[in-house]
Amino acid sequence: MTVLSVRVADELAARFDAAAAGAGGRSALLHQLVRSAAAPEGAGGPPPPSKLRDSLRMMVRLAAPEASHVRSESQAMGIPPATWVAGLVGRHAGRGLHFSRPAELSIVATQGEIRRIGVNINQIARALNTAVIEGRVLAAELSSIEALRVELRAHMEGLREAFHGNLVYWEAGW
Repeated sequence: MTVLSVRVADELAARFDAAAAGAGGRSALLHQLVRSAAAPEGAGGPPPPSKLRDSLRMMVRLAAPEASHVRSESQAMGIPPATWVAGLVGRHAGRGLHFSRPAELSIVATQGEIRRIGVNINQIARALNTAVIEGRVLAAELSSIEALRVELRAHMEGLREAFHGNLVYWEAGW
């Protein structure tokens, strides 16, 4: 795909952006203009309407303290400042949770550990079912199952805390 590039004065770009806002943005209007200019002679009619994006790009001016806060919070989460602001707005618009990439990886790792624990519990249960002698309890196996149960609960609590912490983070002070 070819990229077309042109340099224009800032004032002209601002006027073009204002005109492009109603056409789906700068890129959409440029596509329309190129299609119109490249249309075969006699094709007539306006170019087909472009699909409007389902998102809106906004420019927000922040005072120095707020901008510093956004920068430090986004750096702490390992995400770009615009993504952090979008996550904050999305959370307050009811979109749901937003985790940083490292947090997502941690949650996925925790889920993997819980799955492995579940497999171990199934193996121990199978062993107990085949090794139990009538009237005898195998204390070692039962203590292993109890240890796994405790570990599984700890992992589940860790996930709950991660989700709760995310909710508190995006709601605190806002």
